[in-house]
Amino acid sequence: MRFPRVARIGQSFPRPGVGDVEAAVRERCRRPEIRSRLRPGMRVAITAGSRGISDIPAILRALAGAVREAGGEPFVVPAMGSHGGATAEGQAAVLRSLGVTEETVGAPVRSSMEVVELGRTRRGVPVYMDRLAFGADGVIVAGRIKPHTDFHAEIESGLLKMAAIGLGKHRGALTLHALGVEGIRDHMVEAGRLVFGSGKVLFGLAVVENAYGETALLEAVPPEEVVPRERRLLEEARRLAPALPVARADVLFVDELGKDYSGTGMDTNVIGRFRIPGVEEPERPRVRYLVVGDLSPASHGNALGVGLADLITRRLFEKIDLRATNANVLTSTFLERGKIPPVLENDREAIAAALRCSWGTDPEGAGFVRIPNTLELGELYVSESLLEEALSGGAEVIEPPRELAFDGEGNLLPFASAAAA
Repeated sequence: MRFPRVARIGQSFPRPGVGDVEAAVRERCRRPEIRSRLRPGMRVAITAGSRGISDIPAILRALAGAVREAGGEPFVVPAMGSHGGATAEGQAAVLRSLGVTEETVGAPVRSSMEVVELGRTRRGVPVYMDRLAFGADGVIVAGRIKPHTDFHAEIESGLLKMAAIGLGKHRGALTLHALGVEGIRDHMVEAGRLVFGSGKVLFGLAVVENAYGETALLEAVPPEEVVPRERRLLEEARRLAPALPVARADVLFVDELGKDYSGTGMDTNVIGRFRIPGVEEPERPRVRYLVVGDLSPASHGNALGVGLADLITRRLFEKIDLRATNANVLTSTFLERGKIPPVLENDREAIAAALRCSWGTDPEGAGFVRIPNTLELGELYVSESLLEEALSGGAEVIEPPRELAFDGEGNLLPFASAAAA
């Protein structure tokens, strides 16, 4: 089979940035409405999630420093629902893989899956908090604001989600996910508001990243302002989010899925797939077949999102830790995302299979896109048939069209190697 020739292109996105992240966090924490909440002798829990925030060690280090500057004692707690295999050891390991250790952030990491029930929402849903965080004198909820991968609403993935599901640990995640999309869309906001209104949370530290995975905005948010501030920051996050430069593709090849790229392994807003019964799929992009080549090391075998693909390779399949994946998938209740698709021997065979199944399409003229993951979209490959559309949207050619480059095992060369081949 003759494969499409592909051009390496680059696309530019808005790129606001915070120069010195640690200095910026310290400055936010010294503002009177925030600094007044930190008092001498306080033991303060600081949340750390599993989402792969690019500057998370620096952010946590600065927050810990602000607590100590006020005469307090900081410590870090994993706030990630069921991730890390829903075990205390697994969640601590996830943080280590993200560079979050006592040495890097200047505060001990204390991990537990035990929770305390804080109360119930007005609709009777129980709300939980990590036992170690609850036992502290105060909690700082740090998290990234971004579009959710399961739904769209005024509030999606951010501080309220971190408070309701992250700090709720496995039990909190199970409780809200058991209510389906309504649970993580509507009940999650109510639960998060209860956490922020409980008197346990000192403030939130909201992070917005640009399309290059860089810190674009930082805001310290008092508990009483979390809802309106999160709404506004989500709009900014949407404006800055990366996207494919084409509306349709016959085959989208993703080099890696992983929890460090998205909570669903692949950002559903980038690939155009929710795969949740009763939830309408995104309008764009429309991808006929999605092929995934590998699983990121930082996922620790958690392959949640593999069911979003149509075809995968053997090397991805052999890295799947069923226990870790099942814990996350079953907690989410979105079983489609955990189903393992057909497994092909290598990238070449997987791409050939996808092209063969693209009825009525000449393989050489097929619309083909290759991306490293769904987080880093500054450079990608598109087939000749899609090049004009990509360029009309502002993308630029880095290298002209050429044949797909495979190694001796039939796998695509890494991006840098492929460019030099």
